[in-house]
Amino acid sequence: MAAAFQLVYQQGIERTTIADIARAADVPVGNVYYYFKTKDEIIAAVIEAHVHEVQTVIASITQRYHTPKARLKGLVAALAGQADLIARHGCPNGTLCAEQDKRGSAADPSAAQLMRIPIDWAAEQFRAMGRPDADDLAVDLIAAYQGGAQLTQALGDPGLLARQGQRIARWIDSLDPHED
Repeated sequence: MAAAFQLVYQQGIERTTIADIARAADVPVGNVYYYFKTKDEIIAAVIEAHVHEVQTVIASITQRYHTPKARLKGLVAALAGQADLIARHGCPNGTLCAEQDKRGSAADPSAAQLMRIPIDWAAEQFRAMGRPDADDLAVDLIAAYQGGAQLTQALGDPGLLARQGQRIARWIDSLDPHED
């Protein structure tokens, strides 16, 4: 599973073969087929692993930071903290969603959770800040990060995502200047 998770991120869904996964995991191809009958089953498991990772990161941020504003800024810092990796391979979740969507009928709609989970969580934080436009602000936040991640990868410039993260953090501060 770890090999599939890494290869799909680095190479993409279509360029990653079951043989690649077996080689990276240092197991015979038959072992991969024992657990996963098709590539679609592997991709579904990769998506599930990404969903679990997103939930874990959000739970950690929720526990670590005590105010909604600090939590939102913690999420931004966590995302921007991956700038070097994102410059090489793109946002793991955004890229996976985009690739899965392009697969058409074989696509697993559960990939949308990779965007829905942080959007819903961010909306909860904005609501806790008393914002009536919480849903829109949550979409704006995730869209700003995803756009920054896309540009970071396209331009190969990790500094771009770091600057975008700082800009998003200032934007969050501007929404409620009274809360710390």
